[in-house]
Amino acid sequence: MNEFNSNSAIGVFDSGVGGLTVVREILRRLPNENVVYFGDTARVPYGSKSKNTVVKYSRQIARFLLTKNVKAIVIACNTASALALDELSRELPIPVIGVVKAGAQMAVNITETKNVGIIGTEATIKSGIYSEYIRSLSKEITVVSKACPLFCPLVEEGLLEDRITDDMVERYLSELKAYDVDSLVLGCTHYPLLWNPIKRYMGPAVKLINPAYETAKELKQMLKEADLLRTDNAPATYEFYASDGADKFITFADSVLPMHVKNAEVVDIESY
Repeated sequence: MNEFNSNSAIGVFDSGVGGLTVVREILRRLPNENVVYFGDTARVPYGSKSKNTVVKYSRQIARFLLTKNVKAIVIACNTASALALDELSRELPIPVIGVVKAGAQMAVNITETKNVGIIGTEATIKSGIYSEYIRSLSKEITVVSKACPLFCPLVEEGLLEDRITDDMVERYLSELKAYDVDSLVLGCTHYPLLWNPIKRYMGPAVKLINPAYETAKELKQMLKEADLLRTDNAPATYEFYASDGADKFITFADSVLPMHVKNAEVVDIESY
């Protein structure tokens, strides 16, 4: 039984390390909150996997996070948000939010040309969830979507400023340029780490939207409305778990988060 209260931690999970960009925004917006993060580094990426597999993995991770008595879960993975959010929301006794809706809402708010670009994994793009949600908010908007499957491995390898990354950005995004998009949703939590090469290529007229930032805002509002904001004044605690490769996880976390991650515990997630 999950015995949570307002001082319990927020659970955050992703297919790997990209979701740490969401943790970074949560630390900025909710510095008083405790956080438990799980990165499924043994089974990354989710973007090329079937819906059944992603739902199964997400359920296992949610069961693990419930053992930490978390008060809410943030699915810091666009693929899992697209494919597993509805199931987890129905099944779990705590609030669950994903990263898709907040990013889509922002795109609708800021576009002037009514042409919005979405980039993401194959599964996120194929699911059509961003397009669907944007069109439910505004019928006038044209959505141009593009899967960028090699962006995740480039980020995981730390090739954030590299010629090969610039080449892949040009290869994937050249057709978006032809559509006069004025806002581009970075529809994968890894992609904000490629902000500079993407911004350089798309140019100053195109606004980049980081769903991680928007999700942290939505999370704060949700906790406030549910009277779940932490009231304890002790320093916030952060726990990190991964399904494989703790050393690599820590190195990456140190490059993303505004603090040193001392420890990442490896969990046998298949047992949940």
